[in-house]
Formats: sequence, C-alpha cells, structure tokens
Amino acid sequence: MEELAEHGVFLPPNMQGLTDEQVEELKLRDEWGEKCVPSGGAVFKKDDVGRRNGHAPNEKMKEVLKKTLEEAKAMISKTEPAASPRQTPRLVQGWVKACALVAACRNRCRFQKQVEAGVCVTMEMVQDALDQLRGAVMIVYPMGLPPYDPIRMEFENKEDLSGTQAALSVIAEPDAQLWWAAKELRRTKTLSDYVGKNEKTKIIVKIQQRGQGAPAREPVISSEEQKQLMLFYHRRQEELKKLEENDDDSCLNSPWADSTALKRHFQGVKDIRWRPR
Repeated sequence: MEELAEHGVFLPPNMQGLTDEQVEELKLRDEWGEKCVPSGGAVFKKDDVGRRNGHAPNEKMKEVLKKTLEEAKAMISKTEPAASPRQTPRLVQGWVKACALVAACRNRCRFQKQVEAGVCVTMEMVQDALDQLRGAVMIVYPMGLPPYDPIRMEFENKEDLSGTQAALSVIAEPDAQLWWAAKELRRTKTLSDYVGKNEKTKIIVKIQQRGQGAPAREPVISSEEQKQLMLFYHRRQEELKKLEENDDDSCLNSPWADSTALKRHFQGVKDIRWRPR
C-alpha cells in the first residue's frame, strides 16, 4: 500500500525492471496503466526499483491511502493472545487461522494499541481491516487495479507467494504448531493441562512450522535497550580514558589548590617574595 501511494500501480510482468529505452525498443505498452488513473490526476514519481509505473496519486489521495493503512495496522496490531485455562474445548484453531491471515497480509506493524487495550485479534477484525483498505483503494482508483497487481490479488485472495520471502511468513493450519514455555500445545489437550485452572493466568504462545522444533527464546532485552546499553558503556569508557589522561598532580601547584591561601589573605602576607624581582 505504501508503494501504491508513492509510485502508482504495478507494471506488467514483462515490463518490470526494464529501462525506458528497452521498453521503447521492445515496443511494450502498459494498457492497464492507462486505464487505472488515480482520482484527481496523477503525479509522476519514478520507481527506482522499476516495478511500478510512477504515476502516483496526488497528495490528497495519497493521504487517504496512508491514513486508512495506519488505521488498518492499528486494528490488527501485534497482540499477546491470552486465554482462560478453564476453556474446555480443544486448543482454539482460530488463532492459527487469524495469525496465518495476518502473515499473508504481510502487515509488519509495531503498534501496541490493542495490547494496551487488552484486545486480541479476531478473524472479524482482520476482515474489517481488509475491507477498509479495499474501500480506500476504490476511492483513489475508481477504475480498479490491474489484475496482476499484488494488492488486488490479495483482496481477491489470489496472490501467489511461492518463491518469495513473504511465503516464509505464511503457515498453513495443518502444518502449524503452538508452542509455550518450550512445550508444544497439542490439539488433543486443553489449556488447563498445561497451565492449570487459574482463570487469571496469561500465556504468550508462538506459532511454528511443524517439524521445526521449538521456536527461539525471546531475548532478555530488546534491540533498542541493547543499543542504549552499548551507548552507555561507550560513553563510560570515554570518560575513563579522559580521567586516565588527566591523572597527574600538576594542578596542585595552582593558586586555587593552596590550602594556606585563606590564612595568608587575612594576615595580609599575600604576594610576599623573599628575593628581588
């Protein structure tokens, strides 16, 4: 969505990555690009990667896309699923479906609004977010997007992620496993078999591909905290180096270091020399 707002719609597969000279030489034409014109006119902004045609929406339409995208990200922001161990049904398979769909949408958001509100992501929330994005795209592009544009393919649930990095984030429900505290939460058991029957118990589970074993443990400190810690130690080392360089007693000969200066000042014997100048 960010690329759509910045550089317009996707180029045909046979034109992606080609220079303008190569396009003219091969006599290629972007027919869908001529049809899919954003509302209010287009602003040319070349895509350095060469995947989009560069005819971006104007600032007003771009703001519509970005604002809707932020709202959708906040709606399905990263949460910590919590469940009551008293729930006697088998482990909720909806977790797997919801997380798989979120991964398919490739929304790598860092918002914590839902976490602070104590709200878990549901399939309905994910669908509402997709509907909002679909509506914003229809406002900016009334003629729709090209059929090969990944955004349209995602809306129609036709995007093929095979061979891409995003495919690693999608786990099919039969191949998914839930892990907590280095233990696999089997579908044949209930949560109370693992965490007891205390209703206030809160656990954080991870989804892992079947056969890959337990997921890696969370780091003790976050990457940002680690950066701050390294910065603190670096500053501390610089201070110690400066103190080592200034480790001499030449300052003791300075007037302000004379312990008898106050006494001589009141006795009036200040600046007395025993030899002629």
